[in-house]
Amino acid sequence: MTVPSDKSVRPDEPFDEPLDEPFDKSAAIAEVLACAPGVPTVFTTGFASRVAAALDDRPNHFYMTGSMGLALSVGTGVAMGSGRTTVVVDGDGSLLMNPATLLAVGADPDLPIVHVVLDDGVYASTGGQPTPGRRADLGGLAAASGYRTVREATTRPALRAALCSALAADSAVFIRCPVQPDAAPPGGRVTPDLPGVAARFAGSVTGGSRFPAPPE
Repeated sequence: MTVPSDKSVRPDEPFDEPLDEPFDKSAAIAEVLACAPGVPTVFTTGFASRVAAALDDRPNHFYMTGSMGLALSVGTGVAMGSGRTTVVVDGDGSLLMNPATLLAVGADPDLPIVHVVLDDGVYASTGGQPTPGRRADLGGLAAASGYRTVREATTRPALRAALCSALAADSAVFIRCPVQPDAAPPGGRVTPDLPGVAARFAGSVTGGSRFPAPPE
């Protein structure tokens, strides 16, 4: 089901940020952290992972590193393996690197996954080269692939409202956020202890137990 822009939606609680504040990647990620504090969350490679780690490095965060286009693939596996609602913070360039994963999610529209795409129109990590994302209907691609719900959030209050709704949906939700590129550089690179990050994340998702083995 395609849902029109959330411009008129209000958050469930008072919003204490100036409404004229720039809606950039960092602001959007801050909303994700506020709305999903304990939810397994996969951040795409590049600035999204660096921003999230700098804002609040949590055990339920998985930071993609050197694997552009695979955030949704990892998030889909986490949601399928654990049965838990999983958030994927993606980028327009990353999604367009591997759009076939939309079809994998659409094949199981009851999968509890919240796919947030931060569309700033550039490859920020490599110098700000333009992506073709603004010429593509990313929400239309998600809807055609089979997502239950497709939303667009153009402000922080709208993103907060969309996330609150999506996290309660228990089905595949796609949220496109047209954002401005960040004016300030992100935090430092994610820790080199990537195996440690992965182990910490797995423990957070499963409570210390291993993911169930796939059926033979």
